[in-house]
Amino acid sequence: MQKNYRSGRLGEEIRKIISNMLLRGDLKDPDISPITGITAVDVTSDGSYATVYLSVLGSEDEKKATAAAFKRAAGYIRNNIGKAVKIRHVPELNFKIDTALEYGMHISRIIDDLNKDSKTSGED
Repeated sequence: MQKNYRSGRLGEEIRKIISNMLLRGDLKDPDISPITGITAVDVTSDGSYATVYLSVLGSEDEKKATAAAFKRAAGYIRNNIGKAVKIRHVPELNFKIDTALEYGMHISRIIDDLNKDSKTSGED
């Protein structure tokens, strides 16, 4: 139980560090979309791997390019995490595109469409 709490805390700290790197412009790769955010970081219970979820607003090509740019910068990002967080071993970083925001917007559009349909059918 203690390890899960620790990995959750570490994940949140990693999320803050990477988000601040984005805000400060430390990641200068032109392939990183300007509308990119870090939605979550899941750290394994042993702390050896961390999955970083990226939220990228843009086309599929922009999402793929942003994920590839983050993979190229993984060593630099790990170095910054190591300087900011005093841990013996900085986790290996895996980057994934988080589709939850798009899925939520899709569901919202469906609900809006259903509400419009019910209003127009009720006027008959």
